Amino acid sequence: MHPAGAGVADASASMHITVPGRGGRAAIVLLVLLAVAPLLAEAAGASYLVSLTTRIAIWGLAAASLQLLIGGAGLPSLGHGAFVGIGAYAVGVAFHHAQGMEGALGFLAGTGSDSLLVTLPAAAVAAALIALPIGAVSLRTGGAYFIMITLAFSQMLYFVTIAFADYGGEDGLSMWSRNTAAIGGLGLDTGDDLVFHWICVALLGLWLGIAHRISGSRYGLVLAAARDDERRLRALGRSPYGLRLAAFVTAAAVAGVAGALNANLIGFVSPTPLAWTTSGELMVMVVLGGAATPAGAVAGAAIMVVLEEMLGRWTEHWAAILGPMLVLAAIFNRGGVTGTLGRAWSRIRRRGRA
Repeated sequence: MHPAGAGVADASASMHITVPGRGGRAAIVLLVLLAVAPLLAEAAGASYLVSLTTRIAIWGLAAASLQLLIGGAGLPSLGHGAFVGIGAYAVGVAFHHAQGMEGALGFLAGTGSDSLLVTLPAAAVAAALIALPIGAVSLRTGGAYFIMITLAFSQMLYFVTIAFADYGGEDGLSMWSRNTAAIGGLGLDTGDDLVFHWICVALLGLWLGIAHRISGSRYGLVLAAARDDERRLRALGRSPYGLRLAAFVTAAAVAGVAGALNANLIGFVSPTPLAWTTSGELMVMVVLGGAATPAGAVAGAAIMVVLEEMLGRWTEHWAAILGPMLVLAAIFNRGGVTGTLGRAWSRIRRRGRA
């Protein structure tokens, strides 16, 4: 007899499951573009664009983590931005204490860290630990109830961070230097915008590679089966609860890393990412680019960041223009940008064979 997981995986083909994460080539193209874009920008005398491409890499990482939930597990969470905020606060609080400052826990003064090798794992662990009970409760529901309960948890965390006056409250925490990245006597100059950009791109590439492996693994197939036909999965003797909880916590940990990187980029930590609006923006990125693959989420993040930058330079009322554009994109761009490009490429190939 085969184990239940193998039976479910073997049955996935008969259920016509669309397995997420098949955009390997698209992911490579996006990573190459992100890696070389700052060099082209500096060669063209537009070094200010390095910060823009770094933002794309960071928010692409956050959006790709949410894609695991939306595209991989069918869980549209409106609380994912909270984990980005938690990751940012993990960095901010660690930096705060590393400078010898006291906070809510005075004895922690001087015990923090300003090393990326410490703060990035700390951000991931902090986000994962908070995501575990939230996911354990939220995943008892489904559909609109799941969306609303994740929204409620996000807003609760938002108000909790505001209440921490010792860590800035509504005003947030400032970081006057980026975390260091050193192993022994060797280190990377994270103060150099190009170096920090490539660190962000490398971490994005690492997650895209992991996400691609997950989508093609037995776990990914069973997770997709739960998304497409939960009743049949239960009939095969497998409960989707544990699978979804693992995906929820994993996605939160990756979002925490994105939050830590963003805190280093802007040198500031505030409760803003924990508000539901950030979660909404991440969801728009995933849908805009294409929820079927992590690469689609990154493409959506790139489009959103570039549009915000361009429209923001043109008018202070840029949101009033961006909103209708996104509505039209959702109506006429089924499957997101990557889905549209994929269909166009398929038509071109068919015509070439004819």
